Amino acid sequence: MKIWVDADACPGPVRDIILRAGQRVKVHTVFVANHALSLPRLAYVSSVQVGAGLDVADRHIAQQAQPGDLAVTQDIPLAALLVPKGVVVLDPRGEVFTEENVAERLSVRNFMQELRESGVTTGGPDGYSAQDRQQFAGALDRELTRLVKTEPK
Repeated sequence: MKIWVDADACPGPVRDIILRAGQRVKVHTVFVANHALSLPRLAYVSSVQVGAGLDVADRHIAQQAQPGDLAVTQDIPLAALLVPKGVVVLDPRGEVFTEENVAERLSVRNFMQELRESGVTTGGPDGYSAQDRQQFAGALDRELTRLVKTEPK
């Protein structure tokens, strides 16, 4: 099992939570970005710098992630690729993408993108709050605990 992090737009507090959790459960954690990352030198932590370009980090994660892995991303199209592969996907606010909700989330995302492209101002998400951090930490802990328990020895 690995934790895959779409690090191009990962909030700093989320990165810190992931680093601590990965060390605690001794799971290899891979941060993927199209720029150099400054990560602490820790066991179980690595980074991959992919080439520049749209969705290059996403494609790398989609190609490398395996069933039973966990991914953290706010990129709904990436989540839509990973969930059917059996990868557990969390967003930075602690929502778990599932077979039941990922298609709907992708449809809403695409609709909002069409609105923005047609000139409609849609606004953005609220700022990242302490409650968001807490919800993410709880969801990450729950999912990691579940995955570690079900991982073949």
